[in-house]
Amino acid sequence: MAETTAYIGLGSNLGDRNNHIDCALEMLGRAQSVRLGRVSDIIETEALGSNDQRRYLNAVAEVGTTLSAEELYGVLAGIENSLGRIRQGKWSPRTIDLDLLLFGSHVIDEPDLTVPHSQMHLRSFVLEGLCQLAGDLIHPVLNEPVRELAGRLGGLNFALDPESPQLVSIAGNICAGKTTLAKKLAERLGCEVLFEPYDTNPFLPEVYAGREELALDSQLYFLTARAEQLKPDALGRERPSISDYVFDKELIFARRLLDARQFDLYERIYHPFAAQVAAPALVIYMQHPAKSCLERIHSRNRPYEQQIELPFLEALSGDYDRLFADWNTCPVIRVPNCQDADAEHLANQVLHYTIGDFAVAGRARHSEM
Repeated sequence: MAETTAYIGLGSNLGDRNNHIDCALEMLGRAQSVRLGRVSDIIETEALGSNDQRRYLNAVAEVGTTLSAEELYGVLAGIENSLGRIRQGKWSPRTIDLDLLLFGSHVIDEPDLTVPHSQMHLRSFVLEGLCQLAGDLIHPVLNEPVRELAGRLGGLNFALDPESPQLVSIAGNICAGKTTLAKKLAERLGCEVLFEPYDTNPFLPEVYAGREELALDSQLYFLTARAEQLKPDALGRERPSISDYVFDKELIFARRLLDARQFDLYERIYHPFAAQVAAPALVIYMQHPAKSCLERIHSRNRPYEQQIELPFLEALSGDYDRLFADWNTCPVIRVPNCQDADAEHLANQVLHYTIGDFAVAGRARHSEM
């Protein structure tokens, strides 16, 4: 019988953590019909879901096996039991945790087993280990290399939260294709779309026409309108809400459009509003070239936008790059060119980075990771 290559996530935060991982690997290598292959470096991380637990040691192991996924799952559970694993529910501390991350290209969605692991794409400590072993490996559900999935997290670890609004924010320069993509995603997912209130802002045309004294009025209009749109109570939790902007752009544009005195006042008003808006569960960052954005601005021919010049758009592109270079709120999917924005593919990504009645939220024990 042909071997299947599988990847196992290992974690421990009780007792002698290194010894528990070493013992688990030894037992895995001695298991019948299992061949232990390469093992990643050990990574130490904070415990997910709790601030008062000891830090975890984590690693990823590659195995070859002629067992079925269900049989391999049974082997992993047996090793956990042998090493004193006590099952106390999600996020509980443990001597050893063995998760079946990937089993070849198989997709399994059964009450007791979900493969690929339903939240592995949210865990840097898993993806970094996988990247050491097989960075070009394709996730069989998300259809992305694990290296790409790791890059979306910025070295951080996230968890799906059913109690929080499932907001998906599309970010990018003026005319990068945000609204078009938001409409397509909302149509495919059957969810609400929230549009920037450009057409209702009475000050914006005059600001672009050179009325700098009205810039603060314009920015405050946007601030209050967007804060009202993104109140947690106004957003759904069973389905995503799609916004064609990210709230954090407020400070980007304020810095570019306001003078020093205006910005000082604006910033004092901004922070109380920002503290009340929902944080996104996912950002899709459209990285369209500034020159192409300018061509689109001229093409769509909004009169008040025709004064926009290339240096301004180039500066905004740099601002967005810096914003997401240090982003720690949620995963970020970067789309290098809006022409590459495959709405069907991105809709599938949204399903797995949010929780909804259509999302694969992880029914199995393996969602404990």
